[in-house]
Amino acid sequence: MISLLSKHSSALLIVAAILGFLFPDTSFALFPVLPYILFFLMLFTLLGMPQALLVKQLFNSEIWLYALFHSALLTLISCSVAMLLNASPELLLAIAGVAATGSLFATPAIARSVGLDALKAMAMTIASTLLMPIILYINLIVFQDEHFTLDMQSYLQRLVIFIFGPMLFSALCYRFIPHHLLHRVHGKLSQVTIILVLAFPFGLIGPFREVFNNSLTDGFFFLLIGLVICGLYFFAGYLCYRRADLDQSLLAAITSANRNVLLTFTVAGSYLGPDYLVLMGALQLPTYCLPLFVKNIYKFTGKMDDTQ
Repeated sequence: MISLLSKHSSALLIVAAILGFLFPDTSFALFPVLPYILFFLMLFTLLGMPQALLVKQLFNSEIWLYALFHSALLTLISCSVAMLLNASPELLLAIAGVAATGSLFATPAIARSVGLDALKAMAMTIASTLLMPIILYINLIVFQDEHFTLDMQSYLQRLVIFIFGPMLFSALCYRFIPHHLLHRVHGKLSQVTIILVLAFPFGLIGPFREVFNNSLTDGFFFLLIGLVICGLYFFAGYLCYRRADLDQSLLAAITSANRNVLLTFTVAGSYLGPDYLVLMGALQLPTYCLPLFVKNIYKFTGKMDDTQ
């Protein structure tokens, strides 16, 4: 049953987002436990990666240049566009929060499903996640109002628990548990991760549905913003890395568009303003349509490249 879910995970992620939209009360009920699910998803993903090779990747300057592109440059681009379009301060702050966000920890699995380098995707995800607190802090200072104050003790505590916690626990497991046993256990755990991933589109879309209930116009407005953000980040990543090769450009595109918005919300919470929660929900459907889109564009572009 779990292997069947894994095989059709791309379509099921879309179905999960639609079901969350159709049943907002259930979506809201799941929302409070999502940070705990996120913790274990990050941990299980890290346990499945060869630590020595992953650390080697993280010492590559190319990975950190990507992380700067992912967070700093895309903040500059998306917030500049938002200001040119006279976005409200609340929406601008929400967009700045999304722009600072690291990539989804499900990104390596998505990369692997289309034949791209999952290990490199994991390194890019970790680098963008580690850079996120710095860029997020700068964005909050720049885009919050003049009365903004950040509870640094709470902020650092959440960073330690939800970012460094899974990384540290994973490193300790690799240090003290025999590798053959660890990989055998992870083989079982990896089948569970798909169920964990399905919880996010279902549980995060509730606030977006509430906006639809109050105003159809506002609902479609936020959906449009979510589509534009996903599209902008995807094609910015693709175009920026297109000169390298097809695989690298698609890997950058996937990693740029997939945003771990729940982690940012868990770390910064109410500092991100009311629009962030709605935008977080509006991003779910376009984000989880990306795996199917990437599979199709990868096949199409690959065929084109083969004929050149």
